[in-house]
Amino acid sequence: MKAVILAAGRGSRMGRLTEEHPKCLTRLAGRPLLDYQLDALRGAGISSIGVVVGYKAELLSGWRLRMFANERWAETNMVASLRCAAEWLRDGPVLVSYSDIFYPAKAVESLARARGDIAISFDPDWLDLWSQRFTDPLSDAETFRIAGDVVTDIGRRASNAAEIQGQYMGLLKFTPRGWRAVEAHLAGLPADRQDRLDMTSLLSGLIGGGQEVVGVPVSGPWGEVDSPEDLRLYERLIERGWLGQPGRDRPIPAP
Repeated sequence: MKAVILAAGRGSRMGRLTEEHPKCLTRLAGRPLLDYQLDALRGAGISSIGVVVGYKAELLSGWRLRMFANERWAETNMVASLRCAAEWLRDGPVLVSYSDIFYPAKAVESLARARGDIAISFDPDWLDLWSQRFTDPLSDAETFRIAGDVVTDIGRRASNAAEIQGQYMGLLKFTPRGWRAVEAHLAGLPADRQDRLDMTSLLSGLIGGGQEVVGVPVSGPWGEVDSPEDLRLYERLIERGWLGQPGRDRPIPAP
């Protein structure tokens, strides 16, 4: 299996922290976020890793990764970046990772083993972390419903926590047949809509069209970095040994 990291964007919500480098090179506890992703992917046995680049792409040229360029990174969204790696996605199963997240190798292993042509990882215990990230956890949470292991709803604005059975993590897997379903769905959309499409909107559209999307629950420390406040929170948690915890059998420590 191969893996592709989507790292074309700057991450405007990071402010001055990404003035001189892409978001994936933002440092968390002294290490670039990209290091955490590569450690998890390689720890799960994935050696063929590519990266979709855009903003300040030259800074990623020395990482010895297969580079796919999104020349229109400033005017397109995540799905457009994913399409830049279509050569790999058409050829065999590919695990796809956002570049502003960190997660354990076991999350990769579980997703790689998952059945189905499209699968995504999710955290069923998301509220613990979101309650520390946000005064109102629902302010940055989307709907997520699952029946068995099949995702039935994703990506809408949630009105209450009962609509959120998990938090989508930004880790996905596509087989070539799953990718063909994506390409067929995109072909039915206007070009400007394709450019603006985010990943959860794509998944929601696929589900609405009858495509099965499998959800894979993950326990253990993970996070997404959307703001400088996120960095400060995670660094406090890391100082308390959070990344050394084997799972969510112990609560997230107070920051």
